[in-house]
Amino acid sequence: MAVHVPVILGAIKAAIAIIGVGKLSIIPVLLAALAYFHYDQFDPENRPYSMKNIEREYDFIIVGGGSAGNVLANRLTENPNWKVLLIEAGGHETEISDVPLLSLYLHKSKLDWKYRTQPQDSACQAMVDKRCCWTRGKVIGGSSVLNTMLYIRGNKRDYDQWAALGNEGWSYEEVLPYFKKSEDQRNPYLARDTRHHGVGGYLTVQDAPYNTPLAPAFLQAGEEMGYDIVDVNGAQQTGFAFYQFTMRRGARCSTAKAFLRPVRLRRNLHLSLWTHATKVLIDPNTKRAYGIEFIKNGKKQTVLARREVILSAGAINSPQLLMLSGVGPADHLREKDIEVIQDLPGVGQNIQDHIAVGGLAFLIDQQISIVQNRLVNIPSALRYAILESGPLTSSIGLEVVAFLTTKYGNKSDDWPDMEFMLTSASTNSDGGNQVKRAHGLTDEFYNEVFSSINNRDVFGVFPMMLRPKSRGYLKLASKNPLRYPLIYHNYLTHPDDVGVLREGVKAALAVAETQAMKRFGARYHATPIPNCKHLPLYTDEYWDCVIRQYTMTIYHMSCSCSMGVRSDPMSVLDNRLRVYGIEGLRVIDASIMPRITSGNINAPVIMIAEKGADMIKEDWGMFSQTKRRKRQCASMVNSTLTLENC
Repeated sequence: MAVHVPVILGAIKAAIAIIGVGKLSIIPVLLAALAYFHYDQFDPENRPYSMKNIEREYDFIIVGGGSAGNVLANRLTENPNWKVLLIEAGGHETEISDVPLLSLYLHKSKLDWKYRTQPQDSACQAMVDKRCCWTRGKVIGGSSVLNTMLYIRGNKRDYDQWAALGNEGWSYEEVLPYFKKSEDQRNPYLARDTRHHGVGGYLTVQDAPYNTPLAPAFLQAGEEMGYDIVDVNGAQQTGFAFYQFTMRRGARCSTAKAFLRPVRLRRNLHLSLWTHATKVLIDPNTKRAYGIEFIKNGKKQTVLARREVILSAGAINSPQLLMLSGVGPADHLREKDIEVIQDLPGVGQNIQDHIAVGGLAFLIDQQISIVQNRLVNIPSALRYAILESGPLTSSIGLEVVAFLTTKYGNKSDDWPDMEFMLTSASTNSDGGNQVKRAHGLTDEFYNEVFSSINNRDVFGVFPMMLRPKSRGYLKLASKNPLRYPLIYHNYLTHPDDVGVLREGVKAALAVAETQAMKRFGARYHATPIPNCKHLPLYTDEYWDCVIRQYTMTIYHMSCSCSMGVRSDPMSVLDNRLRVYGIEGLRVIDASIMPRITSGNINAPVIMIAEKGADMIKEDWGMFSQTKRRKRQCASMVNSTLTLENC
């Protein structure tokens, strides 16, 4: 197998970060050798080139080079007559970001916007200043560079609900072809299910190259509890399954790597990194978007769009940019001395996120889990670099996913309200180093709950609520575009959300009681949680308190520029993702969701961008009748025709 040199660099840098330089005196020699031979020139997945000087005008300007923006840049430049500019506030991915095990080391790094929510009493009480950390990617590839690479599409009912809310064209059968279009499914057993999976797409989806013995045990525990082993992206979601990852040869497959690098030499694609958009230029008379204002190299500049401006800046930055541009709640804009061009009360409202109960750790008696100071070493780094396997390919210990229905859902319907992330690691597995920092826990909380089990072998169960009823919002701190917006998560402000998570905790405890887990000596780490000790242990009241302490975001911020019918005051976009009342302006990213999907959202965001790109092509007349016919054939549910022979 060929040695992938950037992966070697990643392994070397990972070893330096974890072990220290003292034991790695050979590293400078290796780095010098790699520099001498100009490894970038031989890299088949070389980084895209960032323009030094942006031209005056483009057909399309895409703001945000994240999970959606890179897909759009790829698909729109398929038309050689369209010139497309993609701008991104951050820079390139790093070798460290390629290493799956180290994803939490990217949090609060230069690749992260480092957002924090405003203090609220409903949740995140164990965090510094009672503020949740909302990590968002400030890098080409966006949050697909910082996430845990989980490929989960959500439930078919999610999309049928979108359509039922008035969003024609967004039912499950209408979005399924776009999931398959992107996908290059590497599991041959899953790939045989051509109804649900695709091969040959830009996005590599594969099983984990490395699992601990806990992984099959989790599946056995699920069977003991009465659940099926399923493909959660297939015909049935309820059940237990190995995770599927956006991973390629043991390394992260971000959307930059998947969609942008293969087309980096297209002459009609221009990329500008370290370029911070500050405003969409909108004619107040015609209400047409005609360009953007941005800061690059410390200078404020403008660039014009002949056809459209597309915001793909994410669930925080897209609504912020709209409001800075005069599109949003009129009263709030006037309060910030911003001229109101279009009154849209829903901008920045309706924020939804998936939260889990953090810190449910279960001690075991065998040395088989992901303990970083035992597994991150020179042999592991070399195994990763040369064989593309080993513990460094583990996505922070994520092994098995489970979808369950609590008593608050309908168990006769395959629409679970709870996701379990079953892991061979927990908060203590790095000895209180980066996990605590990434989650924003106070030293006092961590030390009291976890210091006694630092670096001990454990497994974790993280119960994640799938369809929250609580809604957050954001607003501008000022008209200064460089000031972060004020974010109010509003977690657990709806009582049903507390109940669903409480039931999730009880089910998580039940996993540890199965024979499959008891053979490892599984037992709950039962240290009473600070601020909850006054309540009788393990009562509903106790768990309700615990849930509000270590409230863990899963970083699925969404729905802040929802699409919907014009009569709904919270709707910002029509079903073709066009901003109501403004010509030439669309939003295409996680913020367009009217309701959050039932699962991790990176795969749905990529689907949204694939579908959005086709809508743009249709609206600008790119598709011929033949191409439209092929799209219709490919969308036929029961058709045996392929896209080629249709």
